[in-house]
Amino acid sequence: MPVTPEQEAEIAELRATPRPTLRAVSEGMEAHLYKINPVLDHGFVRVIDYMGDDAAICQAARVSYGKGTKSVQNDEGLIRYLMRHWHSTPFEMCEIKLHVKLPVFVARQWIRHRTANVNEYSARYSILDREFYIPAPEQLAAQSVINNQGRGESLSPEEAARVLEYLKGDAARCYDHYEEMIGQEGQQGLARELARMNLPANIYTQWYWKVDLHNLFHFLRLRADAHAQYEIRVYAEEICRLVADWVPAAYGAFEDYRMGGATLSGKAIDCVRRMLKGEQVTQETSGMSKGEWREFEGVIGGN
Repeated sequence: MPVTPEQEAEIAELRATPRPTLRAVSEGMEAHLYKINPVLDHGFVRVIDYMGDDAAICQAARVSYGKGTKSVQNDEGLIRYLMRHWHSTPFEMCEIKLHVKLPVFVARQWIRHRTANVNEYSARYSILDREFYIPAPEQLAAQSVINNQGRGESLSPEEAARVLEYLKGDAARCYDHYEEMIGQEGQQGLARELARMNLPANIYTQWYWKVDLHNLFHFLRLRADAHAQYEIRVYAEEICRLVADWVPAAYGAFEDYRMGGATLSGKAIDCVRRMLKGEQVTQETSGMSKGEWREFEGVIGGN
């Protein structure tokens, strides 16, 4: 289970004791504060704190005070201009702090984004819970023959069942040995910092992750993409839902220009111009490699 009854009671207490404030407040994000948003089988994402809103982005861009212009349309237009022209600094004025529970192997992918402040649960000090990520059968797939870091065809039901038995059995056996090594209370067991080395990569860890909006958008552009690994993508998709309620104008611009847009090289733009003039352009006449041409066709909708 993602949280214990004690943790649920703590969250309920936090949400039941609002405090007055003079700072900028996002009503959309206030509705999400502290709440548990389940991800995978035992994981979750929840908002612990945030700073700023759409108006704060505009305020920083204009270096003004108050809520920016009186026109929401003007503020939205400014935000879209900033996003369109890669003016990132105003987006850095907004920050969010998340509490995330995730499998260790997902955390090791996530931590590659070195633009956040992170404090992780310490397995040197505390004992990790017996909770492991076990994929749903439909998420078990063979190695892709095209992409060396991706999945290909789904496993047959028989093969998936065999893999699931391995995952469950190996995880349980490793944790049993972990418990034996650290010993019972009052016993002189192996140091926790050593015993943890035997734990599998699908065990769950937790951390607080604080990041500004500009770097969060960069994380989401990569990890909420359809080509990202499923196990980290579902976390990114859940965060996208939260951000859309927090800064709707900024998220709308991000969705349009980053998630739904594309960057073209000089050669690609030249090909588009030639095509608009009626010229038949092929990979051989484009000046692009086969890989570049394949990606270009994917952007413009070619076959």
